[in-house]
Amino acid sequence: MSLGCGAAMAQDASRITSVILYPGSATVERSVRVVPGMTRLEISGLPANFDPQTVRVESDPGVRIGEVSTQDQSRTAASNARESAIEEKIQALKDRQGVLEVDARSAQMTADFIARLGAPAGDKPAPLPGARSLAETIEAVRRGGADAFGRIQKVQVQKREIDKQIRALERDLARLKSGAKDVRTIAVGVSAERPGEVRVSYQVNGAGWRPAYRAGLDSAGSKVLLERQGAISQTTGEDWTNVRLKLSTGQPRLSPQGTEPRPWKLSLYSPSVGAVSDLSSIRAAVAPTQRLRQMADEPKAEAPVEVQTAFTTEFEVPGTVSLPSDGRKLTVSLAKLSLPAKMRLRVVPRLDAAAIVTAEAERPEGVWLAGDIQLYRDGNYVGATAWNPQSSAALVLPFGRDSLVRVKVDRAKDRNGSGGLIGRRNEREVSDLYTLTSFHKAPVELLVLESSPVSTNDQIKVEAKFDPKPTEENWEERQGVVAWARAIAPNQTLKFSVAYTIGYPKDGAVVGLP
Repeated sequence: MSLGCGAAMAQDASRITSVILYPGSATVERSVRVVPGMTRLEISGLPANFDPQTVRVESDPGVRIGEVSTQDQSRTAASNARESAIEEKIQALKDRQGVLEVDARSAQMTADFIARLGAPAGDKPAPLPGARSLAETIEAVRRGGADAFGRIQKVQVQKREIDKQIRALERDLARLKSGAKDVRTIAVGVSAERPGEVRVSYQVNGAGWRPAYRAGLDSAGSKVLLERQGAISQTTGEDWTNVRLKLSTGQPRLSPQGTEPRPWKLSLYSPSVGAVSDLSSIRAAVAPTQRLRQMADEPKAEAPVEVQTAFTTEFEVPGTVSLPSDGRKLTVSLAKLSLPAKMRLRVVPRLDAAAIVTAEAERPEGVWLAGDIQLYRDGNYVGATAWNPQSSAALVLPFGRDSLVRVKVDRAKDRNGSGGLIGRRNEREVSDLYTLTSFHKAPVELLVLESSPVSTNDQIKVEAKFDPKPTEENWEERQGVVAWARAIAPNQTLKFSVAYTIGYPKDGAVVGLP
């Protein structure tokens, strides 16, 4: 980094002091010291992979900012130390390959010379040596040939091993490269009345954080221990050394402008034109505004400081963080919560004859993004899955299968026939019996879900009968899904009967019949 003062150029290092990470991007801030008399400063050697329009310059009181410009130049060196070290290793291996190639050619020349020793010169046959001389000649040819061909084979083996190392290093180098073939210089005009600091920030891709979670169910205490984590990585072309780090749920990569409403036009199908209705989709994006509660029994170790705004949640990582630009992942713990939970065994007999342990808790405050979650039940790992906290009003987490509830499905009735006036309609009747038995030592809560058929045509009639009557229809506003919320005692058996009669025209064909 170079710093200009008037016509003379004074050497001074700018440094990355802070980084704000978003999902998929980052704001990098550099700081430069200025002194009275300075009229211009330059920050050079930056990777040219950020949008110059995102450059923002701020200064301490007493330092005025003038014009700001950027200039790109072709890169002549690696962008960071790790990239440079790998390039040097690749070049050293290629140099070794060159030495081996010379050795191989030398051995091949020796082999070719030996092969020509016994070849006749012209039409005149070569004179035969004496017995002793012939034996010495044969032995010399054998030793020379064996040595030459042995060296050739050895060189080929060594070259194959070097090729493997070069390909591996090239893959590492490809992961490291930020994609910027040029370097960029930011020039800033300044006027300093007293010493101060100038901060230059810019938005860069190739960096970001990915939300991750870890949840543990305490079945005895009916609570969920939920930990928020952030998986951080960056390949911006700049190493971050001892920087202040902040993680934000904001997403500046997405368009800041919402979708504008447009007319929803309908028209009749015209065979002559061959066009159908012109339908414009109407989409609405709702960004929740939430806040996060801190865990009551927070560990005494220094934890990230949480900052809430009206639309985002931010975490300031304590201390400083160093992260090279090589794509390695760094995971930090952001917050821990202890949430009272309601445990239920969720069963969907028609689709899966197994009960799933679920825990339902009130949604914590704050912005929660979708991410992977690791799940533990009473201290035992049960699996991992993708989790979207926005998929339901409350937080619902799965904690694996329950082997102490047996689910049995029996087809009680299965009939195809006709009905209606003079048998003008077809009928399909199906009836299933779900039998659930609990072998738990204590009562447990069940949530039995059934997906019933839904007609999308006036000519298809569906009659459904449930015994017992469902406690909720259109469960979670899902059309056709009914639910029974029941408690089941130890060694108790519950039965649920579902029956459907589906009527449709005699000459019709129905898609989706059970």
